[in-house]
Amino acid sequence: MSEAKVIAITNQKGGVAKTTTTLNLGVGLARLGKKVLLVDADPQGSLTISLGIKNPDALENTLSTLMQHVIEKTSFKKKDMVYHHDEGVDFIPSNIELSGIEISLFNLEERELVLKKCVEPYKKDYEYILIDCMPSLGLMTVNALAAADSVIIPTQANFLSTKGLDLLLRSIHKVKQQINSALTIDGILLTMVDKRTKNAQMISELLRESVCGGIKVFFAEIPTSVVAPESSNTGKSVFTRGKRNNVALAYDKFSREVAAIEGN
Repeated sequence: MSEAKVIAITNQKGGVAKTTTTLNLGVGLARLGKKVLLVDADPQGSLTISLGIKNPDALENTLSTLMQHVIEKTSFKKKDMVYHHDEGVDFIPSNIELSGIEISLFNLEERELVLKKCVEPYKKDYEYILIDCMPSLGLMTVNALAAADSVIIPTQANFLSTKGLDLLLRSIHKVKQQINSALTIDGILLTMVDKRTKNAQMISELLRESVCGGIKVFFAEIPTSVVAPESSNTGKSVFTRGKRNNVALAYDKFSREVAAIEGN
């Protein structure tokens, strides 16, 4: 098995279904037979909670533990940092301690590369490593972009959400120029799409026609539904809510699109 493709799921705007997308893309890829590791790089621990950990602050080993080992150059056992979810994905959880780690990064040399050094030992064990980024363009997100091979950008199909894409794209371009020259953008994923409204249809059409630099907009669109948050609340993916629900069908289509990139 070749080394894992590392994908950062990012958008500096909150509430665009980054965590939902990370979870369901991960499970979707696992359903296609891929070995997947999810990394929660947000101190809020939303992905960790969505994977069934009700009290992330009580965990002994999290991403902050792993990053501390890397910063201090101390040894650790890879398996001690990884938890398993019963839908076939592994994950490295997060909690509020990650906020302290982010602050401590500012005083380090190569502070943008700590997360890259964290995921490097796991790349031989997986086909995909998905990083759920925090809703900001701060140092943890820069670390995620530095560690990633590519980026997926979830965004709601409304004007305010898409307006912030230019800032995000500039930030990605800056990381590509200065830190990670191999970084690419896999595409933009439209989430919380209400196809009953003309506004959502218009935003979708405009994005597909006008996104700068020829960035792909995925064919799959994730519909508005209570299925995703209800599933997350139970620590499960949308695929546990029946094979024919619209959100599961959309994430299955999206997962197949991602798997088809570069023949992965």
